[in-house]
Amino acid sequence: MALTVAGSDSGGGAGVQADIKTMEAHGVFATSALTAVTAQNTRGVERSHVLPTAEIDAQIDAVLDDFEVGAIKTGMLATGEVVELVADRLAAYDGSIVIDPVMVATSGDRLLEPEAEAAYEALIGEATVVTPNADEAAVLTGTDPEDADDAREAGEALVGMGAEAALLKGGHLPTEDVQDVLVTDAGSRVFEHARVDTEATHGSGCTLGSAIAARLARGEALDGAVAGALDFMERAVRYPLAVGEGPGSIHHLAALRNRAAREPTAEEVQEIVERFVAADLRGLVPEVGLNVVGATPYAEGVSETAAVEGRITKTMSGIAPNRGVRFGASSHVARFLLSAREFAPDLRYAVNCRFDEDVEGALDALDAPVTEFDRAAEPEDVKAKEGSTMGWGARQAFDVAETPAAVIDRGEVGKEAIVKLVAPDPETLIERTLTVHGALDETV
Repeated sequence: MALTVAGSDSGGGAGVQADIKTMEAHGVFATSALTAVTAQNTRGVERSHVLPTAEIDAQIDAVLDDFEVGAIKTGMLATGEVVELVADRLAAYDGSIVIDPVMVATSGDRLLEPEAEAAYEALIGEATVVTPNADEAAVLTGTDPEDADDAREAGEALVGMGAEAALLKGGHLPTEDVQDVLVTDAGSRVFEHARVDTEATHGSGCTLGSAIAARLARGEALDGAVAGALDFMERAVRYPLAVGEGPGSIHHLAALRNRAAREPTAEEVQEIVERFVAADLRGLVPEVGLNVVGATPYAEGVSETAAVEGRITKTMSGIAPNRGVRFGASSHVARFLLSAREFAPDLRYAVNCRFDEDVEGALDALDAPVTEFDRAAEPEDVKAKEGSTMGWGARQAFDVAETPAAVIDRGEVGKEAIVKLVAPDPETLIERTLTVHGALDETV
């Protein structure tokens, strides 16, 4: 169980609304104490009304008097009076405390009175972890982070104010990858994530803080809670929701819905396999075997893709899967599909097929874009890294204006030529594969 002490966001992407969605997505019952009411949407904040401190205090009382709260997370506190009230209440609380020093909204609208900034030191002194971005860290510590070393310095200053730990969020740092720096008395750790090219980041700070709080409330250690929360938040940012007329909203429930889609995804892969077996696709089975891969809607890794264990191979009477469908069963095709999804997130299914001149001619029947990548252009450092070729090849093939339906890998010495068909749904993958198979029969 966790408590969020923060302002509301009528647009639903940040504030108490984001906190509750995130905590519940982690399986933690969420309670709340509202500090302010804002009129805002995806374009910005239009109005803000701070509640009287007595009303805020009463809400905190009501929750702590009745619930066993494992962690408290703070967000928008708006005024010095509210900051002081919350600091006093937290001083008497013995659970985990996450302080998200909300000062400015993603839209640029200010959410904290300038005179309230000085009151934050007492609040930081109560924190299990404080989670400022670069701009907030500059206000709180006087250090303006430009890289991980600067962030570490700012984190050390926050720990010096009494916080047990400080997580300096790296989204605003001018680095190629996002570098989030966790600082404690014992040292520091840098968490690196690929930077997601999106403007729909409204509420990302609230989401990260409440994810950490939820994990701490479940009893996780701080290091693991931060790592898990960062993974959770990256997925929420990578798969935003196109809501409103502004940049949109991060997807607070992406991880939850992704877990819920595991069984249906595996069932769909099984259905595709059965259709392929019934159609006897011997002419498309490569020497390495054919495999069908399905990714969950918000998949981030191979473990979130379902495929045939042992692949599908030729038999005396047709083709058959060696074993059943399970998650993590594919390596090459799964990594290819995941890399393709960086450019076309709606792609969820793929199959690898034999490739030669006859198959190349049959691909014309698709009436859809076909691309390829050249292994001769593969950088040596990519070749040297086990399992990296498929990701590299997909990035070459999908960095195009229109999403291809098939990607050709002509192979090289010791590497079989393959064509991979991709699709957003099972029926489209089946249709494309059977179309190529039918056209191949006509040319042979």
